[in-house]
Amino acid sequence: MLKINRERFEELFTLLDKQGRLYLPVAKDGKTDYAAWSAGSAVDLAATVTAKSPKGLFFPQIENLMEFTRTGNKLALEARPLPVEKTIAFGVRACDLASFKLLDKVFLKEPVDEYYAARRANCTLIGLACSEPEETCFCHAFGIDLAEGEADVRTYQVGDELFWEAATPKGEELTAAVSGLLTEEASGAAKVAKAKTAVREVFQKMPLAGLKLSAEKCKAPNEIFADKAWEELSKTCIGCGTCTYVCPTCHCYDVRDHDGGERVERYRCWDSCLFSDFTNMSGGNPRTGRLERFRQRYMHKLIYFPDNNEGDFACVGCGRCLQKCPVSLNIVKVARALGVTENV
Repeated sequence: MLKINRERFEELFTLLDKQGRLYLPVAKDGKTDYAAWSAGSAVDLAATVTAKSPKGLFFPQIENLMEFTRTGNKLALEARPLPVEKTIAFGVRACDLASFKLLDKVFLKEPVDEYYAARRANCTLIGLACSEPEETCFCHAFGIDLAEGEADVRTYQVGDELFWEAATPKGEELTAAVSGLLTEEASGAAKVAKAKTAVREVFQKMPLAGLKLSAEKCKAPNEIFADKAWEELSKTCIGCGTCTYVCPTCHCYDVRDHDGGERVERYRCWDSCLFSDFTNMSGGNPRTGRLERFRQRYMHKLIYFPDNNEGDFACVGCGRCLQKCPVSLNIVKVARALGVTENV
């Protein structure tokens, strides 16, 4: 198996950045998030979960779509060109890798979102197996193996060594480009296998190790919709939208215009079903209260999305909502209250 030592990581990042714009976890102002790499960046590969998910690499928080320019009585429309920049996402954990496949089900269905599709096609994913799961992790509940994510290149950090394994043609091409920095180690596969076993054993001791969602119980949408638990749960929610903004699978957006006078820019930006003006129409809003908005978020995660996507829940168990909600509401608490979990 191929490997590289920690002392040569900066060389690796430099070479990767020449193959495509490199994004990876960077520590700044007390938190770790995905950012474009530059020499001297405080790269933080130890962070199990970044503050926000890396979905912004494919689905930016704000994205200009087109602009309208007025000259006298003439109006010109110009669409923003599709992104063509090659990118590399390094150190992506298994839960976030799985979230991309869920986003694909939304943005790559007809009609295909061409901006998302272009970014997805131009990106090479380098996964990084977890070595220290957090107490808020529950990816296993969705069939995700924290020690083995689906990426173009799979990497495993064992001590000061990073083991490297190409998994797709994209990954093989990238591996060839950085091969001068990689060395072969005969015992590498055995070291990686031992590390995988160790982290899986550690995970079994985590608080949510026994959590499992019941697909069968989630097939009773009318009963779940009418459950009395919604009223009590929603009383605590303050509608801040934090959970939707840190979630790797939330994909709602709004389209707005910025009027600069002679030029108007049309852009899209992340939105949240918890906001009072979400889905507001000329005839009013179908979800007038906090309860309705709160229920919509979790009905979509647990009922509507799986019903339309071969049973896949719109969650990957990253635990960000458990960490970030200011009033300690999250999908685990909701699922338990609704009785759609097993073995808990």
